[in-house]
Amino acid sequence: MFTIKGKTTDWEVVIGLETHIEVLSNSKIFSGASADYNPTVAPNTQACMIDVAMPGMLPVLNKYCVEQAIKFGLGINAEISRHSKFARKQYFYPDLPQGYQISQPAEEPPVVGRGWVEIMGDDGNPKKIFIERAHMEQDAAKNKHDMHPTKSFVDYNRCGVMLLEIVTFLDTKNPENNSYITSPDEAERYLREIREIARALGVSKANMEEGSMRADVNVSVRPVGSKTFGTRTETKNMVSFKFIKNAIEYEARRQIEILENGGTVTQDTMRYHQDDGTTSVERSKEDALDYRYFPDPDLLELEISDEDIERIRKTMPELPAATRARYINEYGLSEYDANRLTETTDISHWYDDAVDGKTSRAKPVANWMISELFAHPENFDITNEIKENTDPDAPRIITPENIAELVDMISANEINGKQAKEIFIKMLDGERGTIHEIADKYGMKQITDTGAIESAVDEVIKNNPSQVEQYKSGKVGLLGFFVGNVMKATHGQANPAMVSDLLKQKLA
Repeated sequence: MFTIKGKTTDWEVVIGLETHIEVLSNSKIFSGASADYNPTVAPNTQACMIDVAMPGMLPVLNKYCVEQAIKFGLGINAEISRHSKFARKQYFYPDLPQGYQISQPAEEPPVVGRGWVEIMGDDGNPKKIFIERAHMEQDAAKNKHDMHPTKSFVDYNRCGVMLLEIVTFLDTKNPENNSYITSPDEAERYLREIREIARALGVSKANMEEGSMRADVNVSVRPVGSKTFGTRTETKNMVSFKFIKNAIEYEARRQIEILENGGTVTQDTMRYHQDDGTTSVERSKEDALDYRYFPDPDLLELEISDEDIERIRKTMPELPAATRARYINEYGLSEYDANRLTETTDISHWYDDAVDGKTSRAKPVANWMISELFAHPENFDITNEIKENTDPDAPRIITPENIAELVDMISANEINGKQAKEIFIKMLDGERGTIHEIADKYGMKQITDTGAIESAVDEVIKNNPSQVEQYKSGKVGLLGFFVGNVMKATHGQANPAMVSDLLKQKLA
């Protein structure tokens, strides 16, 4: 358990996350305008009259958006509600032209109900994090305050893009139930799992850097062993794993300091300061904000059949948790390797393409990816797109097929590990051609001819009589000395295993 040591007691941190992901669809949730929101699109070119709330315009629910929500719900092991409603969440802000947000009310079941995801807990064991709900709602427009010294502007391109708000569950009736997030590291693991499920299903890009995934972070503290939850604060619209972790730790320590000095933590909305990693109170927050939800009169109750759910379930690909289990159970990878290779869906697809179902490749491909490729992510094509790179000075785009060929040649004793790394470096430097072609071009093929190796072994033994006597008298560690000299004599091309075996025979 992650704890923070105070002046007189140890403190436990309790973390809740409200995660928003922008759902991928061709059009918006209630209009036919394009939902391909991105910062490069000219402002207000992807908004229609429904989005900007022109009088008389009525929303029409996008069926595909509902299917995306159901798909995500199945991905997080959630209950799918057969009946759900839409409501108007009343609040005024310039980026909300209707004066309300169409959402799903908290007191009614949303499309996606109670679910869970599994992460690695801080104790090294699997841990289920329970999710209370994931409800559908429309995104707001984007305010821009940096385009004019005295004016602000609103870009409505994003307005009406569908959001899923995923809310973690805190069992207030059973405070000892620790199936919630208790550390900054667990918060990051949870968010990464949500991101990769969304990406694997094609539900969202879930990219924090571009704002298609963001989180509101609720933090409270309580003495270790306490059965009562503390008062929480909320830090909104966090868009970086690093900042989220920093905000959690700083906010927890701030609350502990207040409590240990006899003060009271108030339920506030906090602002995170990126420059120094601190938080400060942005505004006070009442115990229960009254958004004055009421049913949206323009939208009928949503009904979902068992047949709809099963049809969607059949279209779902393998999810990250299942991929990790497959790597461990079928390929014999360690838990660490399996976790690294499923950090993103693109990486696991790249790995699967390189292994191509051949178990013998599984571990060596994993080793090459984790130890070599991950150190040069800019030089390999993680998106699996076919790219032509004709610039001779540009870095080589390394493909899954390249790594498969490399490990196959090592396995067949055509090249050794040292030669493989030299070939890999040449590829990064822009060398074109297959692995075989590069090996031939630079004379890197491994010598496996017994006669040629034996000749070099005999020569090294002949030229080092003193070391031979020492070896025979018991200094068997000198075997490495002889192997090194034979490899030097063969310009590193002899098969090291064959060299070692021949030396042992001759020296015996």
